[in-house]
Amino acid sequence: MIPQKDRFSESNDWDEPEEEVYRVFSKEEMAALQASNATKHPILSPWRILVAQVGVTALSMVIWSIFGEPVGVSVYTQSAFLGGLISVLPSALFLTRLELAKKTQILNPGNYLAALVSGEFIKIVVTLMLFLGVAYLIPGVLWVPLLVTYVLALKCVWLAWLWR
Repeated sequence: MIPQKDRFSESNDWDEPEEEVYRVFSKEEMAALQASNATKHPILSPWRILVAQVGVTALSMVIWSIFGEPVGVSVYTQSAFLGGLISVLPSALFLTRLELAKKTQILNPGNYLAALVSGEFIKIVVTLMLFLGVAYLIPGVLWVPLLVTYVLALKCVWLAWLWR
């Protein structure tokens, strides 16, 4: 539509939209809100997940020990142990990196994000190094128990949904 001379619309399209209004909570209101959310969503420690990974690794070692020629500690059990170790050790290093970042004097979102990214990088590098080390330095390893235990230990994070 082409505007005609001396005819203007009542609303000015060049006006900026109105700013959104944010409610500022008082300290008491924030404390009450946090307390109500704490009962609905309890905090789950990542260290509990790490302990669950160790437990799943131990359970997997027991189950894989059944397949060994002498029932007990066999190549199956050792391979399952290595799979759990490849999952647990990098996770422990990652959590240690985050705990160290929390204890610094200046904790701001940028520093914490840098700790998160560097911790994840450490986790990936250590995982790759452990896989390559097992592949080259341990010739008799059985890959099926190793990989099954590795995947089961990684999926322990899903158990966190049951704990909530």
